[in-house]
Amino acid sequence: MSPPLDRSPWRDTYIYASDNRSTVLGGFWVAEGVTNANLYSMLEIFCLFTDTFDLRDSGERLVERDGQPLKPGDYYIFTARSITVTDEVALTRTPSLPSGTRVTPFSDAVRQRDRRCVITGRPARLAHLDCWDTFEATHIFPLAYEEYWNDFGYHRWITVPPANESDGTINSVQNGILLDSDIQCLFDSYTLAINPDDNYKIVCFAPNTLDFNIAGRHLDQTFLDNPHRPVDQVLRWHFRQAVLINMRGAGEACFETDFPPGSDMIGEIMSGAKAAEKMEFELFTRFNAMEDRA
Repeated sequence: MSPPLDRSPWRDTYIYASDNRSTVLGGFWVAEGVTNANLYSMLEIFCLFTDTFDLRDSGERLVERDGQPLKPGDYYIFTARSITVTDEVALTRTPSLPSGTRVTPFSDAVRQRDRRCVITGRPARLAHLDCWDTFEATHIFPLAYEEYWNDFGYHRWITVPPANESDGTINSVQNGILLDSDIQCLFDSYTLAINPDDNYKIVCFAPNTLDFNIAGRHLDQTFLDNPHRPVDQVLRWHFRQAVLINMRGAGEACFETDFPPGSDMIGEIMSGAKAAEKMEFELFTRFNAMEDRA
């Protein structure tokens, strides 16, 4: 069975313009910890406004921009001027485990700093034996888009570059986070993200996160006090991507990631949604690994 074409099947909340209640501007699944104020701020990511706006629910009641839990349902944007859904490109990605000599120092630095899954809190109990089974040192900004990282000057965010300058700032420990393998898949697919502008709250966008009991939690202070922790800018970038991918329109495509041995991976990618983008990501990931080993 193929994955859904977009992220709308599990939604329980929908956004409309007040003057066009037949066209969905976006929506999402409301997880534990999402507040009214969060909805306002997320709308400001995927919608462009030329004036102030308010939200009202299906009963025409004003939704205050406050810390009250957001209730699932239909919401309508009221504004005196225009609303435009942004066409900002979201950098879709698939779960990947980049490898190679250039990435090894990155993985080592992330492991030694975190020594646990930063999101679930599960410790790496065999870390003292250098055994990291079921843990993944994960790039927050994907390594496959290193050219994009360099072209847009995101290296300026990094204050702790890799010891070897040739590894590139994208491989700084400040662009990494240690995660459980399952959580890494959800993080890479933008099914969950960390909002640094709401006290580093974990925001979940689909019900397949429920079993982990992480929605609405905040990163612990010990991690945040570490001067080598991920910089806010990369966490904010990842959160922005998650909002664009999950909330705008019907949401972005969901990608197949389980290819059994002997299956035609390239054929399945090319027959799926956003084939060109996914293929580009896969090729960049593999090229980086090959380049590292050269």
